[in-house]
Amino acid sequence: MTGKWIPLGPKNAICLTGINESLVGGQSFSWTSQSENQWIGVVNGSLVQLRWVSGQLEWRTSANSRISEKEMLHYLWLDETYLEAVDSLPWRSDGILSRAIKEFPGLRILRQPLDETLLVFLLSSAKSIPQIKQLKEKIYHLLGEEVGEGIHAFPGWNRLKKLTQLEARKLGTGYRAKFLVGTAEFLGENPNFLDELRYIPYQEAKLRLMNLPGVGPKVADCVLLFGGEKPEAFPIDTWILQSLEKQYGMKAWKISQMEEFARIHFGKYAGLAQQFLFSYQRHFSKTEDAEWTKK
Repeated sequence: MTGKWIPLGPKNAICLTGINESLVGGQSFSWTSQSENQWIGVVNGSLVQLRWVSGQLEWRTSANSRISEKEMLHYLWLDETYLEAVDSLPWRSDGILSRAIKEFPGLRILRQPLDETLLVFLLSSAKSIPQIKQLKEKIYHLLGEEVGEGIHAFPGWNRLKKLTQLEARKLGTGYRAKFLVGTAEFLGENPNFLDELRYIPYQEAKLRLMNLPGVGPKVADCVLLFGGEKPEAFPIDTWILQSLEKQYGMKAWKISQMEEFARIHFGKYAGLAQQFLFSYQRHFSKTEDAEWTKK
């Protein structure tokens, strides 16, 4: 892409640490760092570049792009509701959350396509961020449209349902092959399933998602938080489990009890609090005890 860089959102709306963690910190697998302050990715089937320069986020896209500035602002949560969401969190009385927010100022929850988010988190079980990204890219290269040199878009579930379990395994999905193929078959028979999730309450949407093969409570919450615009979703993965056990003293708690705590303590934007805690724990896990106590 050689087009002109265009400012995206107001200056100082997000810091370098916050935008980098938002894009490549584990909630999306569509972005690649090109340098310390520049990234390339695919949003809604369009190739997009972002860069952060002196407090200003800028963007550009390819000539045949179908994405608008309004859509990018929505995708990156670059509006006043973000500040309202952060302000509503209990950081004033919760020193643990306050420290995490200070480490990653401006960290957002990306508003990603629900269908694509479902795929990548179906592939995520027992895999690291680089492994998930690599596996996703194998599938996209096989079935997705090329939108840039070596970069392919999400192929859609109609194409994914053409994969057999054997073909999916050859791509490296392992036991997840049956989840991918089974979900593709289900969505083929129920084409309105994902669209309907957006318009029903969070708890009902979570229960419906958990009827899909391979979708447990954590995957369902990831899908709804990062792709379904359900900010109350609070995925409990290894990093969050560590944070809740070590920093909030919940070692003897059940997952269901932790989820209830999160809903009550963090409120309707519990998922945003989750992402701050997740990022802090992931980056500082080796020195977390010292980090939490000295600040």
